[in-house]
Amino acid sequence: MYITVVAGLLFLAFAYFAVGQAAVKRNEAGTAADAAALAAAQDYRDRLRDKLLDGFDPVVWKDVLDGLRGGSAAASCAAADTLAARNDASVESCVPGDWPGYTVSVRTNATAGKSVIAVTENSKGTAKATAVIEPRCGIEPSDAPQTSAPPDNGSPSPDPSPSPGGEDKKAYRLVCDKQRDFEVDPGRLDLLPDAADLFAVHLAKK
Repeated sequence: MYITVVAGLLFLAFAYFAVGQAAVKRNEAGTAADAAALAAAQDYRDRLRDKLLDGFDPVVWKDVLDGLRGGSAAASCAAADTLAARNDASVESCVPGDWPGYTVSVRTNATAGKSVIAVTENSKGTAKATAVIEPRCGIEPSDAPQTSAPPDNGSPSPDPSPSPGGEDKKAYRLVCDKQRDFEVDPGRLDLLPDAADLFAVHLAKK
């Protein structure tokens, strides 16, 4: 009788351990999915800023700041693969959303390990996460004149050319959250705010 009771208790202990191991794998999968989805969204966010650096056009910039025209959305899924691998997991699917964002499903590479419960022995953790990109800035006409100055090379300056998309010397500014504005200088687009200042990336609520 005593031996039977001890054996039963040991089995329960191993069973609880197996269930715990499976839970650990699920948590690991959740971490990998979150990281992979954020990586894809952040990569696309960087592509959006790069698109702004191609040249100033108010119409194009509006689309970019709305999350459009960032190039191939699927290309950013490569970043999800990289982050999943760093967390010992593999991406099973990476789907760009209608609004800029990514839903990524992952599976852990390792199993829960040997246990007294056969069903958990070969089980892997799976999880899905969605990360979204939200614009933090919009573009609108500015009262300030364009300030881009030609380089001083000792030669006469040519007549200024009309501003892109509007009348001569029409200026624009980025109006961002937290009451931050940025005057756009078409001649110094390298001075644009960082991608993180132009677009917010966060996980969607589950």
